[in-house]
Amino acid sequence: MTRVKRGTLVKKRHKKILKRAKGYRGIRRKLFRKAKEATIRAGQHAYAHRRTEKRAKRRLWITRLNAALRNQGLKYSEFIALLKKNKIELDRKILADLALKEPEVFKQIIAEVKKK
Repeated sequence: MTRVKRGTLVKKRHKKILKRAKGYRGIRRKLFRKAKEATIRAGQHAYAHRRTEKRAKRRLWITRLNAALRNQGLKYSEFIALLKKNKIELDRKILADLALKEPEVFKQIIAEVKKK
């Protein structure tokens, strides 16, 4: 059986991990084992925090919507219920953006929902 030398493969794998750990501090960017541990943990945090960020954005949209609706004499929960009843499919992100940047259009949507 012939001898298999795998130095190039190992070096490639190590370089890939060390490249990911480039901005880390101290040993975690220089030594392969510590860099591997750090990148695995960083990946786990990134995965979890992508979901946390989505939750935080949704909370922000709801808060903005509620503030804009209170000025018009309507509660957030009532408004969402009326939207669903009238089969108007605008999501919270779009509604919050309209309330912030296009208040006149937002008022028209509120009037349309109240009218029906």
